[in-house]
Amino acid sequence: MIKRFAWIVLVAAALALAQAAVPAASTAVPDLKPMPPEMQTAHLVANLLTRYHYKPTALDDTMSRAIFDRYLKALDPERMYFTQADIDGMSAFRTGFDDAIVDENLTSVFAVFNLYAQRVHERYDFARALLERGFDFSRKENYVFDREKAPWAKSEAEARDLWRRRVKNDWLRLKLAGKDDKAIVDILDKRYEQSLKRIDRLKSDDVFQIFMNAYTTAIEPHTNYMGPRVAEDFDISMSLSLVGIGAALTERDDYVTIRELIPGGPAMLSGKLKVGDRIVGVAQGEKGAMVDIVGWRLDDAVAIIRGSADSVVVLDIIPADAGLDGKHKLVPLVRKKITLEEQSAKKSILTVPEGKVTRRIGVITLPTFYEDFDARRAGNPNYKSATHDVARLLGELKADKVDAVLLDLRNNGGGSLTEAVELTGLFIGKGPVVQERDARGAVTVLSNTTTNAAWDGPLGVLINRGSASASEIFAAAIQDYGRGLIIGEPSFGKGTVQTMIDLDELAKNAKPKFGDLKFTIAQFFRVNGGTTQLRGVTPDIVFPSSVDPEDMGESSYDNALPWMQVKPADYRPEGDVKSLISVLTTRSEARTRKDGSFQCFEQAVTEARQLRAKNEITLNEAARRRQRSRQDARLAACENEAGAKSGAGPTPAKVHRDDGLQANERSLAADIADEKLRKSAKDVLLDAAVHILGDEVGLVRPVSFATRGKTSAAAAD
Repeated sequence: MIKRFAWIVLVAAALALAQAAVPAASTAVPDLKPMPPEMQTAHLVANLLTRYHYKPTALDDTMSRAIFDRYLKALDPERMYFTQADIDGMSAFRTGFDDAIVDENLTSVFAVFNLYAQRVHERYDFARALLERGFDFSRKENYVFDREKAPWAKSEAEARDLWRRRVKNDWLRLKLAGKDDKAIVDILDKRYEQSLKRIDRLKSDDVFQIFMNAYTTAIEPHTNYMGPRVAEDFDISMSLSLVGIGAALTERDDYVTIRELIPGGPAMLSGKLKVGDRIVGVAQGEKGAMVDIVGWRLDDAVAIIRGSADSVVVLDIIPADAGLDGKHKLVPLVRKKITLEEQSAKKSILTVPEGKVTRRIGVITLPTFYEDFDARRAGNPNYKSATHDVARLLGELKADKVDAVLLDLRNNGGGSLTEAVELTGLFIGKGPVVQERDARGAVTVLSNTTTNAAWDGPLGVLINRGSASASEIFAAAIQDYGRGLIIGEPSFGKGTVQTMIDLDELAKNAKPKFGDLKFTIAQFFRVNGGTTQLRGVTPDIVFPSSVDPEDMGESSYDNALPWMQVKPADYRPEGDVKSLISVLTTRSEARTRKDGSFQCFEQAVTEARQLRAKNEITLNEAARRRQRSRQDARLAACENEAGAKSGAGPTPAKVHRDDGLQANERSLAADIADEKLRKSAKDVLLDAAVHILGDEVGLVRPVSFATRGKTSAAAAD
């Protein structure tokens, strides 16, 4: 164990050794230091985790090693900044982070970050210098694009060669997209300059957030620390509401820019703002002092634009159609509660023709299992929740006389456990939904007791590797009850339950300064006794997966909790779709073999897997042009296939053709147009899932709602 009095000596010695390897960066690097509240928070979090976590883990030298490794991975995941000499120079810290937390002295933690920031400056200074020289693209050499499992560079010369190849690849991508050398230099120089600005804008609380999550995830993957601002954003994502002006903002060339006006929000209702307007100043109240926010981080700007309901904020605006030296205008707005409807459940109706009959499939897309906890606790019967919204949409779909319902949970990472239970009740009625086992081994059955079944017709659930937690609870229950078909990819495999602890409330702080701790307190199990932990939910009908399980999902974590099993709950299956799976799978496979768009998707998945497995790409221009020509020919064929079908939109391939640019390097108008194109692109997996439900309807309900009389339609409701 390393004692407190040794910290200053160790920090100085480690940094001296590491910094001796390379010259100092050409620009000043911020020297961040830990703040007293952060050190107090670390100690408090450690007390909670070592006592109350589902997997209590001692804070000792073994844990310190795990924290150290995860901290380095969080800072330098591709091993492109540090060298092996840097790692060796910091070896004294490897078994000292436990003492740093207990002794409330995080000097070593910040020493590691400050060295990282220095290395970032050195690497990008080198990268920008390379732009002045250009590259020889006739050489035969390759670029390894995923270095997560690679060794640290053994020397400064090796590190520089890695960066030379990285910059060369950045240049070549832009060259292949048609950019000339001058434009390429301008784009890359600005890109690398922005990367340096992002590092220089980091504050002590950002470093603390990174370090604390290295600690929490060293115990178990889904335990996280959230600083006050991160905790606020988490609450917004759960309740789908905030108090503000009703505008989505983005950062463009150091200017906070309006990307979208939310319908019904103060910004849109004022009639004085439009997309592309730049916010250069913010004042609190009509007589408040104007604060210049040019060059601010986006989250800092958002923090002062938000505020309490019915308060006034004044924005200093440069209009979108004016130059940067154009005339400003002041726009006062009254902040209101904004509901983020774009992230709420949505419905649509897709049709599946089958001979003379057309099946109508209602699709409900649910991005997350949201719930306004505060409104519910306050007794508001109309609180915002996933269950309330889905129940309303089901009522509308029944009125529209759909033949089946497909719930799209792709990339739904979960949310409220209560919502998962109650939303399941909309399809099975009252009864057990999930089992929960605490750290002592006690098992509790969580049942739906509040909601009645709102839909008893054919049901499908579409999932993928991004469907996790509450999504898996729902899909598993639907599968165990035999209530519907599970379609898609195997899900994430997260079978754990977390709780939120308000650290400021625990410490009785008058103002937020400690943040929140989300940590695992239980493991959940299906009503059949199995768990989704590690294994996820296996679909009844499986689609090709574009994701490697080693890169995404619970099984990709080295410290995930093991798979377990408990006794089945007392439940009774509501239906039996198993007898249909074989024939539905056969029909689906036959159909997708003839579907050019689906075949294009499968081909793209295969190519992506091959590229990931190879993990390198040539930097020879002639070879890359041949590769691009083959890819462009394939994409063109896919787009022609999609265009040949009546009403088919552009394929995702057209949207994703590589232009060599990164986020915020295109114009705002181009970004918005690209987003619209993505949304309008044909969703081949959704289309395949809808056709499967159409087949099911044909098997269990030979007559469509569209051809049934009023009597039978009413009976079906």
